[in-house]
Amino acid sequence: MSFTLAIVGRPNVGKSTLFNRLVGRRLALVDDQPGVTRDLREGEARLGDLRFTVIDTAGLEDATDDSLQGRMRRLTERAVEMADICLFVIDARVGVTPVDEIFAEILRKKSAHVILAANKAEGRAAEAGLFEAYSLGLGEPLAISAEHGEGMSDLLSVLMPLASEHEERAETDAPVIDVDVFEDDEDGASAPDWRPSQTRPLQVAVVGRPNAGKSTLINKILGYDRLLTGPEAGITRDSISLSLDWDGTPVRLFDTAGMRKRARVQDKLEKLSVADGLRAVKFAEVVVVLLDVEIPFEQQDLRIADLAEREGRAVVVAVNKWDLENEKQDKLRELREEFERLLPQLRGAPLVTVSAKTGRGLDRLHDAVVRAHEVWNRRVPTAALNRWLAEMVTAHPPPAPGGRRIKLRYATQAKTRPPGFVVMCSYPDKVPESYSRYLVNGLREDFDMPGTPIRLHMRSQSDKNPYKGKKKSIPSRLRKHLDKPSFKDK
Repeated sequence: MSFTLAIVGRPNVGKSTLFNRLVGRRLALVDDQPGVTRDLREGEARLGDLRFTVIDTAGLEDATDDSLQGRMRRLTERAVEMADICLFVIDARVGVTPVDEIFAEILRKKSAHVILAANKAEGRAAEAGLFEAYSLGLGEPLAISAEHGEGMSDLLSVLMPLASEHEERAETDAPVIDVDVFEDDEDGASAPDWRPSQTRPLQVAVVGRPNAGKSTLINKILGYDRLLTGPEAGITRDSISLSLDWDGTPVRLFDTAGMRKRARVQDKLEKLSVADGLRAVKFAEVVVVLLDVEIPFEQQDLRIADLAEREGRAVVVAVNKWDLENEKQDKLRELREEFERLLPQLRGAPLVTVSAKTGRGLDRLHDAVVRAHEVWNRRVPTAALNRWLAEMVTAHPPPAPGGRRIKLRYATQAKTRPPGFVVMCSYPDKVPESYSRYLVNGLREDFDMPGTPIRLHMRSQSDKNPYKGKKKSIPSRLRKHLDKPSFKDK
């Protein structure tokens, strides 16, 4: 059983850089300005032969009110309480500050194991701050450099005995658990690959404009305040992934930063946040586009939904703050009409009304996500697909450009996630876009695949003999007899 390590400290001491160093990837956003990290980000760390969970926290601020800094501090203190070991990071080049002394006292009271690390300790400029760190009373400080990877071996030597102690305690206190093991059928068939499991959970990204209520919605699904929320727009910066069991479905939820119009995004940090959110969309299987009921289907909402469709992700549209709407039936009718008109490429996609504040509609949202994922993984038998193609061609034959009729010979499904189909035909480059849309809409309706992106490719099948015009090769054992004079020549 691995332990949990929380990295805490003042803003801009290098916590996120150290987090990225331990997980081996650039997961957390890093910038020179202080206060970049606001939420708790978890990752699977690797240090030598040691495997553990590391938590990147927001910079500890000397604020205890309900301001943004105060809420960030309470979230960090919660991470300290849930972690097995705390790594307290200070800036060796700045030295010990009064705020460091305050938080060192807090850590002594709240955490059983505290490791003191002096970051940015490369070079002689950090020697004074390194010696000054002894005054915090947290033992010998570790001289590390998260940017250059120095001091990681010393950190490993300190963590090893603590990890062994935690493992022994976990084995002693671990309850006996009955595990249900899935067994294959008699014919050797196993469970479908697309079915979510603990090892491969359903990946869902929640995206939308700033202040649409994405973090509040995820907190309500989790059942506790895990993500930082508030009335301020643009609180979330990192794309935070959280694993949970959502009504019996193993899910990994991605909370993303609010996406504004590209012309309005000028700040470098906001550009990094949006890029992180776009990366979460690419890794997700189902994308929940969260709208504000007061200003639904803004131009940016349409762009976000279109982005998810172009990336080939299953899309669920959720309208938040439904508790503020008085004329619910009229508003719902209006939303459906606008959805059909503004997003024809997602025709039939689920439209769910929710309230992240009260939790109403979350059961319908769960069912819509599971249904969208099932359709996204659907496979159509080839025989049924070709019978359908013959009926579609009979009902509406393809055009005849230049007097030469386009022949659709057969179709097959090449892939799933999203469903992709290939139609073998003559003159594939002559098939108009309108006829391709006719076939795609027919696939949606006849095979019950509403809303999911469908990829349809036209390919040519040549009737020509591939060996026509080629000379027949003569084996080498017979070629030597051709050079000899025949008996008639003699």
